[in-house]
Amino acid sequence: MNTNPDDRERRLATILAADILGYSRLMDADEEGTYAALFSARSEVIEPKIKKHRARIVKHTGDGFLAEFPTVLSAVKFAMELQEEMARRAKDAPKDLKIKFRIGINLGDIIVDDTGDIFGDGVNIAARLETLGIPGGICISGAVYDAVHKKLKVKFDDLGGQKVKNIPEKVHAYDIRWPGEGGTHDERAVKAKTKRKSMIHMAMAAVAAVALIWVAVWQLGPSEPEVAAIPENSIAVLAFVNRSNDPEQDYFSEGFAEDILYDLANLEGLKVTARTSAFSFKGKNVPIIEIAKALRVANILEGSVRKVGDQVRITAQLIHAEDGFALWTETFDITMADIFEVQDEIKANVAGVLGVEVPGDTRVVQTTNPEAYIFLLQARHMGRQGAAEGYEKSIALYKQALAIDPDYASAWAGLAITYSNQTARTLRPLDEGYWLAREAASKAIALDPADAQPHRTLARIAQLYERDFVVAAKHFEKALALDPTDVGTAASFLASLGRLDQAIALTKYSVARNPVSPVRHGNLGFNYLNAERPDEAIASYRTALTLSPGFIGAHHRIGSALLQKGEPEAALVAMQKEAFEALRLLGLVMAYHALGQATASDAALAVLIEKYETGWAYNIAYVLAYRGEADRAFEWLDKAVLYKDGGLSEIAIQPLFANIHDDPRWLPFLESIGKSPEQLAAIELNVTLPE
Repeated sequence: MNTNPDDRERRLATILAADILGYSRLMDADEEGTYAALFSARSEVIEPKIKKHRARIVKHTGDGFLAEFPTVLSAVKFAMELQEEMARRAKDAPKDLKIKFRIGINLGDIIVDDTGDIFGDGVNIAARLETLGIPGGICISGAVYDAVHKKLKVKFDDLGGQKVKNIPEKVHAYDIRWPGEGGTHDERAVKAKTKRKSMIHMAMAAVAAVALIWVAVWQLGPSEPEVAAIPENSIAVLAFVNRSNDPEQDYFSEGFAEDILYDLANLEGLKVTARTSAFSFKGKNVPIIEIAKALRVANILEGSVRKVGDQVRITAQLIHAEDGFALWTETFDITMADIFEVQDEIKANVAGVLGVEVPGDTRVVQTTNPEAYIFLLQARHMGRQGAAEGYEKSIALYKQALAIDPDYASAWAGLAITYSNQTARTLRPLDEGYWLAREAASKAIALDPADAQPHRTLARIAQLYERDFVVAAKHFEKALALDPTDVGTAASFLASLGRLDQAIALTKYSVARNPVSPVRHGNLGFNYLNAERPDEAIASYRTALTLSPGFIGAHHRIGSALLQKGEPEAALVAMQKEAFEALRLLGLVMAYHALGQATASDAALAVLIEKYETGWAYNIAYVLAYRGEADRAFEWLDKAVLYKDGGLSEIAIQPLFANIHDDPRWLPFLESIGKSPEQLAAIELNVTLPE
């Protein structure tokens, strides 16, 4: 294809854009009937009349088409004939099969490429006029009006200047009115009134959800910097809607959108909201403009997937949030064999519209076998459930994908994450689980060296299990080189090295990229807590609770921050609210001690040790240190080493050990586990805050 703009043909042309209003609703009501009605309209009405007026269809858009006409008059006459015939058909059609086109016509300059496709302001204005039109009606530009208003016996309603996306000056628009039109005389007024009422109702319905998000995002208070303007190259990819009759297909529509999100995030020049925040709006009736405000993005990619056996219909739409205009939309009717091609096409179209180049050597890690891909999406979905059964099902599904394609790098990477998470939650023996995770991650890297995720997995294993911080740093450095925007895990590693200021800066960036993720706000709160900045820690954890009222650990750490502030009574109240028993018991030991209630503190400690000795030895050590029991604290630190407790990775920054910092055993112990100040200072990891 010729990509040199100077070699492309430019000409003045009459462009007609048409689409069906409420097409998705019609498809939901009667897919087969709608297909049949649309096919009939195309073959019996549109194509014969296009031929009659010596025009050409540039392209079909799933629920509409774009056409070029030799004269302005022929375009308007075609539009009137089409609307009259569709109005006649609608009289005899069932309510759910009344197809009404909206049509926009413009006369303007266009660019024609080698394939015959057309671009330019002339096309854009026609498309925008179509969205202004009423169902069954025709909306034309001032240039079209000037050419035909003396040649047709019709009425023209002057709509005045209309603001059109990407066109600096307003476009004068007119509605055409004639006896055979498909729209009613009052439909524009009704449409405007209905739109206003609908927006009011939607806004009222969304107030609670959006208010929670805004309260959460801004709750960090005046100490945070002023909010920067939203960049035009920012985008959020929402979870695609599952239009299949089977709710079990949710994994497929979400997974398909997630892969597009990751593909876009790998493009230089795009700022892409992280999955957790973008997908948090799934199933919520929140207007696009409010979602964009909450996520601080200029553009939204949304879509739907209908999968029936091997047949898939995918609709995708890129929306400019400020004005609600669709910058690009497409519907794909494919088989599973074409699924990866469609993902690449969506990525390329979105990138093109937003002015971002897609490099020719873009990494492709997906298998060409659709069945293996389905197993991968199911495995990913099950692994995120965080329960024992979910992990087991996830592992089995990844293995099924690998049985089909043993060289499927993404499946090996996902299997490594699942093994690692399962082991971290003590659902698999440490040695076995981390060995399996390491083997799977290493296999993924061998198959696809450009994937950052398996490097992050190996880094976490080296940090938490092997306590080899030099190796961990090397893997984090490699992961960041491959994916500079995913700084969350590297931030936690830097915090464990005692570099809290840098960790806080990176975590703030992570929060900005993932603003409605309670986990990200919790991570920021944890760093503030270890930096002994209790007020900021409390604000962050309260934000996490606003976003997720059941957020594990938030009440415990709010209580810990209150202890730092010297408020043991309030700390006790917070600790008692903690739902997770182990954390609640840890908090009660400390709060009762701070209040001078030794018996209650001892009782909570006894239960804690009885139930959680092997998994929580490190935590038991720091509550004993907090109580001033140095000998017992070191005894439990030795147990933590024996049990390979991952919490030891945070020992250098844990303020609860302050009472034993001057003990002669403290520095030798840190040195024995590679965490002395000198050892940590020698570890090199340079992380640059992404722009």
